Amino acid sequence: MSTGSAAHSVKTSPARTAPSVWKQPAQVWAVAFACVVAFMGIGLVDPILPAIADALEASPVETELLFTSYLVVTGLAMLVTSWISSRIGAKATLLVGLALIVVFSLLCALSGSVDAVIGFRAGWGLGNALFISTALATIVGAASGGSSAAIILYEAALGLGIAIGPLLGGILGEVSWRGPFFGVVVLMAIAFVAVLVLLRGPTPARTPLPFSAPFRALGRPALAILAATALFYNIGFFTLLAFSPFPLGFGAMGIGLTFFGWGLGLAITSVWVAPLLLRRLRLTTVLLIALPLLALDLLVAAFIVSSASALVVCIVVGGLVLGVVNTALTEAVMEATDLPRSVASSAYSAVRFLGGAVAPPLAALLWHAYGAGVPYVMAAVSVAIAAGCILFGRRLLAHVDTAHPDAADEGAAVLVGDAA
Repeated sequence: MSTGSAAHSVKTSPARTAPSVWKQPAQVWAVAFACVVAFMGIGLVDPILPAIADALEASPVETELLFTSYLVVTGLAMLVTSWISSRIGAKATLLVGLALIVVFSLLCALSGSVDAVIGFRAGWGLGNALFISTALATIVGAASGGSSAAIILYEAALGLGIAIGPLLGGILGEVSWRGPFFGVVVLMAIAFVAVLVLLRGPTPARTPLPFSAPFRALGRPALAILAATALFYNIGFFTLLAFSPFPLGFGAMGIGLTFFGWGLGLAITSVWVAPLLLRRLRLTTVLLIALPLLALDLLVAAFIVSSASALVVCIVVGGLVLGVVNTALTEAVMEATDLPRSVASSAYSAVRFLGGAVAPPLAALLWHAYGAGVPYVMAAVSVAIAAGCILFGRRLLAHVDTAHPDAADEGAAVLVGDAA
């Protein structure tokens, strides 16, 4: 499904029995496993943010820069990853990205100041960009069952990684704030070996892409609307993820368990619920239901922030809604243009990660200036703006705004446990 017209022809074809989403080549599973580990890195530091602030005598704003440096570099690097991948190949790009994550996560673990950790998280973000943007295109290209099956697998990896990351971070963080970083080193080294050994097969002919390709891609109206939506949506996403550990007031294990529930909810709705909704509703309709629900959840969090138990409920409910939004946006981006998948993914991801980079330090500043509820109000407003982008740009998304029978059939296959 490499072109917009091809995607449209698939979506309007009669429903058919889809192959099991679990029947995939070994190379797809290798990349999917590496994706799980890569996404674990997003939430792994979440439970240890207060511990890092205490151990390294850092303010909450400085501590939140661990997310910002990581996401800024990830976002900016996304603009050049397709240019790099088109010259050295997908496998080499994946391996370089994984190697960089191993090196910089090790340096984070050995650091003695918050400034050093912030800097090394930036290097980690470079490796993350090289890996993530290439991984989605690799899975989509190699998966059996079409792009919808690949997206389900990718979103499942995202959800599983985000769920396990905080839990593992909480367990290791109870020992030391350095523990989660050492954990990433080990897991990413395993992922490196898995990709090195299992990602085989004929090497497709390389067509070098111009350096300007992702920048020009953002000039496509449909992709520009989706990128703007993701920018504002990610402010809500990362406020919930990166700021919430502070008002919760839990220890590392308590934060880890809370965000394990959040990530588990995200994984469940990504794999099971979103495909079924996309079968019955237009893609923009799904987003126009989910985004206001997320804004409402964030607004409720603003008013109950003083109650840790109520805030936990809002966090988990937010994860359930986030899974639907993530899958719908990813599906839309893959089919929005006739551009190469790697170009569309890089351009879109660059903008959305930059949106996420703004949220953590801004939330911490608002917290200290106005109180713990205000960051959630800011996040709710931002998500409402994301919904407005979809509402007012709906006409330009008409070519992706149809039911998705492939995604639904494969989602149903997952739902009934068709792993035979």
